[in-house]
Amino acid sequence: MELAIYVVDAFTEQQFKGNSAAVVPLTEWIADELMQNIAIENNLSETAFIKKITPNRYEIRWFSPLTEIDFCGHATLASSFILFNQFDVQGEIDFVTLEVGTLSVQQLDNGRIQMSFPNQLPEIVKDIPPAVLDGLSIKPLVVMKNRQAYFAVLASANDVLNVEYKAECLKSLAPYDLVVTSSVINNSELSVNVANKSKGKGKDIKADFISRYFWPASGGDEDPVTGSIHAGLAPYWSKQLNKNSMSAYQASKRGGMLYCEMKDDRVLVSGSAVLYLQGKIFV
Repeated sequence: MELAIYVVDAFTEQQFKGNSAAVVPLTEWIADELMQNIAIENNLSETAFIKKITPNRYEIRWFSPLTEIDFCGHATLASSFILFNQFDVQGEIDFVTLEVGTLSVQQLDNGRIQMSFPNQLPEIVKDIPPAVLDGLSIKPLVVMKNRQAYFAVLASANDVLNVEYKAECLKSLAPYDLVVTSSVINNSELSVNVANKSKGKGKDIKADFISRYFWPASGGDEDPVTGSIHAGLAPYWSKQLNKNSMSAYQASKRGGMLYCEMKDDRVLVSGSAVLYLQGKIFV
């Protein structure tokens, strides 16, 4: 069997940044075991498999190297990028998922790809699992949870950059992952601190809030950029900051920018993407 494969860097405007995802277009579904083995072989945060229903409607499934994932933003962005740019799909795309309904995607005039996600606002956790507190080097101000992850709100952006985590502790939270987040008070200071931490050149970061995402039980220790968790982060920070439109920076080693907007009961998350690889799989 011969399958096409694309690798896209999502939530970035340059290669080797953002979060990489593989996209495998299918004409018919293949066995779950084979999809999982392909994801293991790719060894990326996610591999997305897409199957056309109609010209603008596709089924989509996502696999990490460890398991099938029920909601993935960056691989949805990568899949949309491939459909728009390699398959000449025009207009809005609808992705049918197994767990989170239909995700609508469109390309904006500025070139970014905008995805419509369900609002997954987290709720306050009264009985905080010890693994959350033991797994982080900095005590959170607030701990929340939605269907995907625990949310640990830290005091400052610098805390988010510098917090250390214990993967073995966080694994015990499965099936939940953990995101740490804070608002951004000073973008210039954030840009300097990011540059210092990465030992690289300074970058001009303009963000309303930042985050890091740890998922040792589901895919790896730290995810480079996590689109899906912004379906929870954006509504939370929208309430805290009293803003409907926000920019967000995920402060991993690769880093990535996301642009979020609250619209009715949906969370609109957009970003850029670039093609890294186009090839074939022989299985």
